[in-house]
Amino acid sequence: MTRFDDGDLREYQYEVQRLLGRCMLRVQQYEQLIKAMVAHHGFSGPILEVERARAAQIDGTARKTLGTLIGDLVGTYVVVEKNGPIENTPIKSPENVNWLDMQTSVALSDVDFAQAERELKEMVGLRNNLVHHFIEQHDISSVDGCSRAQDALVTAYSRIDKNLAQLREWAKEMKNLQQAMSDVMQSEGFTDWLVNGIAPDDTLDWNASDIVRALREAYRTLATDG
Repeated sequence: MTRFDDGDLREYQYEVQRLLGRCMLRVQQYEQLIKAMVAHHGFSGPILEVERARAAQIDGTARKTLGTLIGDLVGTYVVVEKNGPIENTPIKSPENVNWLDMQTSVALSDVDFAQAERELKEMVGLRNNLVHHFIEQHDISSVDGCSRAQDALVTAYSRIDKNLAQLREWAKEMKNLQQAMSDVMQSEGFTDWLVNGIAPDDTLDWNASDIVRALREAYRTLATDG
């Protein structure tokens, strides 16, 4: 039977601490990325209030748990691929307001979506287990217990790293889609539509045109008793 002194045990405990810390840092990277994705993958609101609405979305997302974040992501950004023509959902916006409704998503097959959803939800259990229950499950007062704890942490890190790599792929796709949208919004055609109400097909939306907005403002300013 191999005997270990207190120095050996401390070395094993230090290694458990190192591996646990490595896992927690990876989990935090995962949580930060998923918060950014939930905060930025969609927007609906007045065009002139985009920045304010964005800030509100980011602030609201910052306080959400990992489980809530994953619930927000699945079904909105990570969705099931649909066959056939895409149906346009009516946009609920006030009248006479230039409204932006933007939604980016990654479409997966039924099988891939089910797997992605399962792995995302498993990350919640893995994270909670590491944070709240790891010491309950592993006796680090013995060398054998430390050894088993180290094996469990190596496995956990591998799972976290795999899920983080997948999340980064989705985030990259989101960034590319948003860059394409940004290019459109900076184009001359988009400016004509926003400022003058001239649509890409050259039709004129009088309610969105600059002259009508100016007339409405003049009416509100100059009207007396209606």
